[in-house]
Amino acid sequence: MLSRIGVNSEYLILAILIILVVLIVFNMIMIMKYNELNDKYQDFMRGSNGKSMEERILDRFKEVDSVKEKMGEMITRVGELENARDTSFKKMAIERYDAYKEMGGKLSYSVCLLNDDDDGFIMTSMHNREGCYTYIKEVIKGNTFVLLSDEEKNVLEEAINSNSTIISL
Repeated sequence: MLSRIGVNSEYLILAILIILVVLIVFNMIMIMKYNELNDKYQDFMRGSNGKSMEERILDRFKEVDSVKEKMGEMITRVGELENARDTSFKKMAIERYDAYKEMGGKLSYSVCLLNDDDDGFIMTSMHNREGCYTYIKEVIKGNTFVLLSDEEKNVLEEAINSNSTIISL
């Protein structure tokens, strides 16, 4: 009957055998995957009943809720840190010098600390043989309302022009 339609029976049998071998291979792969999945399921269910499974799931939900709560707290803290960062001192300059020309050595200094708005202070410590005197002058928007020494002017200008914390000695 196959020869009437032009099909060689030997090729047909060969094709069927090849398809059968392929199906057997796929069947073996599926059986192996099923066994792996069944083993995982058995491990998951070992020693468990419906009640203990419910408890495990509820515990996981509690952990997720706890993590969400902590995440909210962390987001709040990061916001607080960002706000604090905006007002913190980011610009700095230091200059050491001899305030009394060969009487105190290079132990005197002026330090300028500014935030992004150029608000902050200049602290000057003048050292001589008799003692040490410290002064603080307020800086608002890069200006002061008191006279500055040359060294204080230098540190103020250097701090205003700095992009990050730079210390120059």
